[in-house]
Amino acid sequence: MNVVPLATSATDPITSEGVIAAGVYVDGRRVANIAIDEASSWRAKPGHVVWIGLYEPNLALLTGVQKQFDLHDLAIEDANHAHQRPKIEQYGDGLFIVARTAQLIDGKIAFGETHLFVGEGYLVSVRHGASTSYTTVRERCESCPRALARGEDYILYAILDFIVDNYSPVLETIHEEVEQIEDDVLANPIARAQVERLYMLRRDLLKLRNAIGPLVEVCRRLDHQATKVLMLTALGDVTTEVASLEAGARGYLTKPFSSMELLDRVEELLRQ
Repeated sequence: MNVVPLATSATDPITSEGVIAAGVYVDGRRVANIAIDEASSWRAKPGHVVWIGLYEPNLALLTGVQKQFDLHDLAIEDANHAHQRPKIEQYGDGLFIVARTAQLIDGKIAFGETHLFVGEGYLVSVRHGASTSYTTVRERCESCPRALARGEDYILYAILDFIVDNYSPVLETIHEEVEQIEDDVLANPIARAQVERLYMLRRDLLKLRNAIGPLVEVCRRLDHQATKVLMLTALGDVTTEVASLEAGARGYLTKPFSSMELLDRVEELLRQ
């Protein structure tokens, strides 16, 4: 099998603070690392997909990205300011998606945001605040070129799935702590510090619910935009499956699953 070698751009890739990665893919394989100001010319080539990852970029960098993909002013304004609610908006032929991220830092849930610009031949992710790097997502996608060859839709699925996956360790850690406090209370008189901790955990869980809940509407809107959504989850109960399908998912796959299982399901959706 012939593998396209990684090309070296005539212009050195941008090294501005905020650019995590900027690559071009053909048939699921990275063929070039590029500068931001080269993105539009690469995207214009048939069969090419540009995938850019940014972390807390300044306005000048966002404006540079905007020029490359003709992104809407309102979407750029939102991406420049965190504290947006999860949502999906359509601007012309492109989509702008906001999702909340969560991490446990010093025993408290720290929230961040990911803003996604998606259109034909490109995807740009913009992370703010507490958020695990998407380098892992890129590595996983690149390890399965056949799936990545599906383009920006597949990248979108992979990032949203990664965001949801990262809710699980937060919820599990809090659940374990609450159980430990409950065990201590049954054995000993409850202390004021335990009461305060329980209230803080309850408050954080409410915030997490408010962050997760709107993603259901995002899935529904994606379905209405003719984007086929495949729900990937670690929960295998019937209630979760029904709720996912009612939210607009076209398919449902319970973890753990192999890369080939995922690819087969994606291809099945694309045939629908």
